[in-house]
Amino acid sequence: MSMPLTSYFTADAVRALPDDGKRYETVHGELLMTPAPGGQHQPFLSDLHVILGSYLAANGIKGVLESPADISFDDGTLVQPDLFVADIAAFLRSGEWKDVRTLYLVVEVVSQSSDTSDRVTKRRLYQEHRIPEYWVVDIDQHQVEVWTPDALFPVIERERLVWRHPALEADCTVDLAKLLSP
Repeated sequence: MSMPLTSYFTADAVRALPDDGKRYETVHGELLMTPAPGGQHQPFLSDLHVILGSYLAANGIKGVLESPADISFDDGTLVQPDLFVADIAAFLRSGEWKDVRTLYLVVEVVSQSSDTSDRVTKRRLYQEHRIPEYWVVDIDQHQVEVWTPDALFPVIERERLVWRHPALEADCTVDLAKLLSP
């Protein structure tokens, strides 16, 4: 859910908010707040993490992470993608989120409280920053919206997702029908 903009929130201001179990993010100074996820959100992300992690590990790459995370493109932006694949070499050396600069894939699982921020606000941000793929997972609709930087509309996938890490020749295929089945 987006909160009305009453002031400009910086990434540092969001980091200073109390830990109350909610996820706070800011995009271009707009504060976004979502409650802790429920339902199938976490089991889906866990399964997807295993699939993507196995694909990368088989090719000697680390880089699948889940929130909480503080991904910040500038002073007015701090997002916590549900799951993402990034170049994490510098992050592993420093332990600092500021060192995660290159994201290859971002995944958000929508809920009633995050629908607008995931589908509009954060989608625009990821497109603006040229994230190669942004997946908006709608578990209730059994589908994934696949967004690319220049897309005006998403590609809707219900059966399978195919993704490739830019350093690899092999694809990762996700059996979406199986992953989203009740």
